[in-house]
Amino acid sequence: MSQKPLRPVAGEPLIALVARRVLDFDLDLRVVVATDDARVSEAVSGLPVETVLTSPALGSGTERAAAVLALSQYAGQDPVLNVQGDEPLIERAAVAGALERVTSSGDEVGTAAAPLGPGGLRDPHRVKVMVDGRGRALGFFRTPEAPACARRHAVFQHLGVYAYRAAALRRWVALSPVAEEERERLEQLRPLLHGFTIGVAVQDAPAAPGVDTETDLREVESRLTVPTWG
Repeated sequence: MSQKPLRPVAGEPLIALVARRVLDFDLDLRVVVATDDARVSEAVSGLPVETVLTSPALGSGTERAAAVLALSQYAGQDPVLNVQGDEPLIERAAVAGALERVTSSGDEVGTAAAPLGPGGLRDPHRVKVMVDGRGRALGFFRTPEAPACARRHAVFQHLGVYAYRAAALRRWVALSPVAEEERERLEQLRPLLHGFTIGVAVQDAPAAPGVDTETDLREVESRLTVPTWG
């Protein structure tokens, strides 16, 4: 979707809705919008968030999070939370659960997942995660052809949130990309295949849609009541 963070949803840019959502969680964290587009910074200028303009050469949200962590004013932040900018309906439980995986469960990276909806397994727009009995990710995929081992493990819809220990985030971005990451277009396969532990907090309810398609955008808009900040 072209210029997705700036797409209007219920009369407001998508990125502003996501920022509001995170602010409402009241997680006692500094909320930073990292972007390579000054218009995105402008879109959240009325909200109590910080903005950082990052290099357009960065290829993922994780790389942007690492670029923010590298700045002196954020160097002491640990853990680091990354909520993707196309998740305006993400639940607080998913975000808090991802944080809990790194703060209490000892994982290097935390993320979240939800039960797959009808047809979700074969939908290439829905990222899937296989989870073992300890709540750790075994694999991620988006292609309709699920890996054979998916039949032996629980499979959920992956949600667009990551929590990282600061040291793990720095290690992640220093690693070389892996072929599977590029084939599936899934950045999280890099740390997983390099041996990181990725804990997965699984919520009970099916996921509300992120915005990956025009259909998603219309579905989100139909569900959303935009609050007035302040």
